[in-house]
Amino acid sequence: MSVTKIVITGGPCAGKSTALARIRQEFTEKGYTVLVASETATELILGGISPSSLDSRVEFQRYQLLLQLEKEKIYDRAARFLKAEKVLVVFDRGLFDGRAYIDEPDFEALLKDVGATEQELFAHYDAVFHLVTAAKGAEAFYTTANNEARSETVEEAVMIDDRTIKAWENHPCRVIIDNSTGFEEKLQRLIAAIGQI
Repeated sequence: MSVTKIVITGGPCAGKSTALARIRQEFTEKGYTVLVASETATELILGGISPSSLDSRVEFQRYQLLLQLEKEKIYDRAARFLKAEKVLVVFDRGLFDGRAYIDEPDFEALLKDVGATEQELFAHYDAVFHLVTAAKGAEAFYTTANNEARSETVEEAVMIDDRTIKAWENHPCRVIIDNSTGFEEKLQRLIAAIGQI
């Protein structure tokens, strides 16, 4: 049995939702059983737990990190019990996305609180794929209308995208998919990059 675990991350309005649907379709056709874990931050925000509803952004990131860790345990266990030869587990964002939203010392303190090092948590994923926000190079397509948890301006989206790239920079297998082509080609480059893993 082969289990591959990847993260799809990126800035706001980068095409992650569309990419997740395409990944499921493409890799199911290739004979994989594909599991997709939804974005933890969006789950919390839509459930009424948001950075603005709490005393601090750090506390929100603590909840997000703890919930993400639990979800990953469940998906990892379920993947190993499936009646399948090849399993692809896809996380819509991962453990290090929260690093883009708080200061580095605060994030390091959260890692210490959960008793894990950066290297141990990076080992949860075989690869990380960063889709660059439309706010960088495809500004005409940037919108907040397709995600009720998204409220960032173009400038904020660029900043978050840059910080997210930095958050994952030490992962040994990180691929950045930019907006140098049209969106369909961007998706095709992503699928090809995942296929190489």
